[in-house]
Amino acid sequence: MQTAALVLVLLSAFLHASWNAMLKRHPNPEAGVVGVITVATVGGGLWALGMRGEAFPTTRGLLWALCAGACESVYLVALARALRRAPLGLAYTVSRGVAMLLVWPVSVLLLAERVSVWSLTGALVLGAGLVVMHVSRPQGRAASGVAWAALSAVAIAGYHLSYKLALAERAQPPALFTTGLLIALPVLMVERGRQLGWGELLRQAWSRPWLVLVGGTISMLSFSLLLTALSDSGAGVVLTLRNTSIAFALLLAAFQGERLGHRQLSGAVLVSVGAVLLGIPA
Repeated sequence: MQTAALVLVLLSAFLHASWNAMLKRHPNPEAGVVGVITVATVGGGLWALGMRGEAFPTTRGLLWALCAGACESVYLVALARALRRAPLGLAYTVSRGVAMLLVWPVSVLLLAERVSVWSLTGALVLGAGLVVMHVSRPQGRAASGVAWAALSAVAIAGYHLSYKLALAERAQPPALFTTGLLIALPVLMVERGRQLGWGELLRQAWSRPWLVLVGGTISMLSFSLLLTALSDSGAGVVLTLRNTSIAFALLLAAFQGERLGHRQLSGAVLVSVGAVLLGIPA
């Protein structure tokens, strides 16, 4: 992976952990995510309008964008429920770690992604870090949060691969990002609106307006950097590197008062070392 792409992915990872941490602080993350994604969608649309050329040169690129949007829908619904039920560090570790385990075999076997000694070692070290960070088996409400985080992981793997395949069809990153969210946002609104009622959803979603505005902006920047890096690098290595956001999430969780044990701190170090190894060119 080129140095520029490495920096983009790591910055994307930090921003991704940041907006998830902000969503965790929302009084109702399942409603707050609607506001955050609304802001991100508007920002992505403005970004797309500033681009020149055809957004989707091929039909297959558009179809993969729609597929990514469907996966984004599942991801965002599952993420919000996981964050409401489980600690940030636990939910984030499960969702990102399982996604990595799903994407790597597919990207190598079906997308012909290159595997070097460094990237393989980095993936193994990073994977070991995820295992080390996994805390004791949760019970009760936290256990249901982990289940939602696992479903989120499947969706994360799905949209990463879909984005990569759409970019291979020369889809423009801003159009791809915005299309995905335009599919996901109505699903979120209908799902939450049916549960809370439209008026209550609007009230709760914007109960912390500055949190929603900043979180949505950070989310848009995170995804834009991800797609820029993904257009020039393999899906497996990008997703694995982006999982360094787990270490960032643990630090942010500590600032929010969540206790970090020795295993979590050791795992964060392994994740960081694995990221460095993955960044060494093949």
